[in-house]
Amino acid sequence: MSDSIQHAQPPLAFIPPRFNPLVLRIVQWLLPILLRFRLRRWLPAGISHIEAENVKVLVDLYQQFQAGKIRFLMAFHHPEVEDPLCMFYLINRAVPRAARQQGIRLQYPTPSYFVYERGMTLWAGDWLGWMFSRIGGIPIHRGKHLDWSGMRTARDLFVNGKFPIGIAPEGATNGHSEIISPLEPGVAQLGFWCTESLVKANRPEQVFIVPIGIRYHYAEPPWSKLDKLLSQMEADSGLPKEELNVGKLNVEGFNLQPANLQPLEASLYQRLLRLGEYLLSEMEEFYRRFYHQNLPELTVMESDPSANPNQVMEARLQRLLDTALRVAEQYFGLKSQGTVIDRCRRLEEAGWSNIYREDIPDLNMLPPFKRGLADWVAQESERHMRHMRLVESFVAVTGTYVKENPTAERFAETALLMFDFISRIKERKIPRRPRLGWRQVRMTVGEPICVSDRWSTYHSSRQAARQSVTDLTQDLQKALEKLISV
Repeated sequence: MSDSIQHAQPPLAFIPPRFNPLVLRIVQWLLPILLRFRLRRWLPAGISHIEAENVKVLVDLYQQFQAGKIRFLMAFHHPEVEDPLCMFYLINRAVPRAARQQGIRLQYPTPSYFVYERGMTLWAGDWLGWMFSRIGGIPIHRGKHLDWSGMRTARDLFVNGKFPIGIAPEGATNGHSEIISPLEPGVAQLGFWCTESLVKANRPEQVFIVPIGIRYHYAEPPWSKLDKLLSQMEADSGLPKEELNVGKLNVEGFNLQPANLQPLEASLYQRLLRLGEYLLSEMEEFYRRFYHQNLPELTVMESDPSANPNQVMEARLQRLLDTALRVAEQYFGLKSQGTVIDRCRRLEEAGWSNIYREDIPDLNMLPPFKRGLADWVAQESERHMRHMRLVESFVAVTGTYVKENPTAERFAETALLMFDFISRIKERKIPRRPRLGWRQVRMTVGEPICVSDRWSTYHSSRQAARQSVTDLTQDLQKALEKLISV
């Protein structure tokens, strides 16, 4: 959020979709500006070119959709906050252009409904909710329990809406163009719910989920800007200056250095590792000293002189993330169980329930003493949710991401995640990410996955339904991973 929470708030109201063709047209007109220039603190932008591949698949799907033959959902990879803008370009620019090239007449406009996280309006501003509702947005409140208002709306529009739906099945950004985070099962479940509604209504439409990959790369490798960014982060973190020897880590037998790097790139890699090691050590001490956490011992590899330091660093990072979540869970009285993403969602739900008080009919009617207590709880809840926010930024981070393929993009993604981490601690405002250079985007439309073909298995039993959702989610995960590896 842009500012820290100081007061308890009334419950978050559902923002119903109110599609407005005029607002859509204005956003379409503004799209080149939105892609290239930062209009908001939290929007990196700087996109100079978008290349869309296999768009003919979407053209065919839209044609069948408008003919009443199918319903479909677009499930897209979600590495960055600009992804919705890229999807907007794909649907509103690339699809109509490809249709014209193929001589196919589509009904215009060709937008989509899309699901967005309700909390976006808290840190981006109420204007965003107003605009999203008028260009097809459906807000979903993330958490352990389903947001039934949002899910019912998404389900109804999937079945009866004038447009298809777009959803990021990862649930949140992970900062990595080349890693797909574990998918949440909601997209697969929506597909089966839509099929169920169509079957009950004796409607003939088939239901499809189409995966869409998104990858970013820089027009020019931003090595010099990465050098300046690392210098800034070293100064902000208080990392002592030290002469770096490009061959030092290899000489010590750690074999951390990727092969075939130029001197500047090799130096940046060492500095990135050194900064990561320093931040890990500082945060470990922070949680030991001020939150009285006993960090469990790692495996023997930590003390093994032949151990791979990349693996050690990754193990330490996972231990730190677990510790940060446990601190927040202890405050909210939650059990430390499930995946990191599951734990983050439970913590978010617990924090929001303490801030946006559905249990108090009218906050203004509380006596000053009770209102003060409610505000106190809201402040403490927001403060403890910050531990979870730090973890969210590092869900997909590994100790080998850069080493496996030391491209400028992987360097930049890792450095920017570190920048977010440092910025979230040193100030409460949403980090204003530095621009490292113009970026280009490659979007790849995958082959549609037919949900209707799986219906007979899904509805045979409850156990079969659960397994069908799991299987469809896994198949979608594999499809997305394949699209970004091409």
